[in-house]
Amino acid sequence: MTAIEITQPGGPDVLQPSQRPIPAPGPREVLIRVRAAGVNGPDLLQRKGLYDPPAGASDIPGLEIAGEVVGLGSEVQRFALGDPVIALVPGGGYADYAVADERTTIHLPGGLSMIEAAALPETFMTVWVNLFQRGGFKAGESVLIHGGASGIGTTATMLAKAFGASKIFTTVANAQQQAASLALGADVAINYNETDFVEQVMAATENLGVDVIVDIIAGDYVGRNFQVAAMNGRIVQIGVIKGPATQVDLFPMLVKRLTHIGSTLRSRSADDKAGIIAELESKVWPHVRSGAIKPLIFKTFTLAEAAQAHALMESGQHIGKVVLTVPEPA
Repeated sequence: MTAIEITQPGGPDVLQPSQRPIPAPGPREVLIRVRAAGVNGPDLLQRKGLYDPPAGASDIPGLEIAGEVVGLGSEVQRFALGDPVIALVPGGGYADYAVADERTTIHLPGGLSMIEAAALPETFMTVWVNLFQRGGFKAGESVLIHGGASGIGTTATMLAKAFGASKIFTTVANAQQQAASLALGADVAINYNETDFVEQVMAATENLGVDVIVDIIAGDYVGRNFQVAAMNGRIVQIGVIKGPATQVDLFPMLVKRLTHIGSTLRSRSADDKAGIIAELESKVWPHVRSGAIKPLIFKTFTLAEAAQAHALMESGQHIGKVVLTVPEPA
């Protein structure tokens, strides 16, 4: 099969097509003929040598896929050959075929194409865990979502809107991203290149701040998040695009009784991930099936164009998800 290898840590050009054996499913795994694979921030970190796969996982990048089941492990019970599915995988998604644990594999939600479905598992699970489970977001609360035009940001905006946020703030890079974020449900989309988000959010909340902050940025945003958080606010760290926070004044955290937490999804056990999927299927999938929530696809590339997909992601000019499509083998 064709797979995309990381030939060495570096820029997008280190992603190169190669020939690999088709993987064999383990007892609780399914073999999936991949039709589409989502591109995510952790893929970019792995390519740079900053985020190694978990022990035993494929070195091939790619964490979310959509396709058909073409092979079954001896203990698989929930799927049959030919089933259209989506799956969260710890690696291996950028390939013609990939194996997935049946506990992290989901029957394709109705009403979605393979490309749309491939944008679901990693992003929706990450947002659900961090905004709802760990961040404790509930109806009537306000939320600030950094990187509002990213896959995480657009998903968080749609879910916060669907689940009753009182006010949604996002930070974005330009006017096009502002318009897109507002169309998805944000009440205020702040162009961080033109406006200080702390000043704008505090002015819009009568200096009360926001209840929950979803941050993929880090760096100097950490201290600014403490400034903009409300009393008893929660900051959920799920990315570090700007790197470490080198200077942080912790006093606002103490005074406001803030909670600052972080997590990753990739290293969780299959059983943990299955629990997250069960909540998504019961609470979020009805919104997906009705069309109220649908992944926002910005652009697709073929598998062989993975380097171009990464370059676009790194430019920060996308709005929503970037997806690789996997053609039939020649």
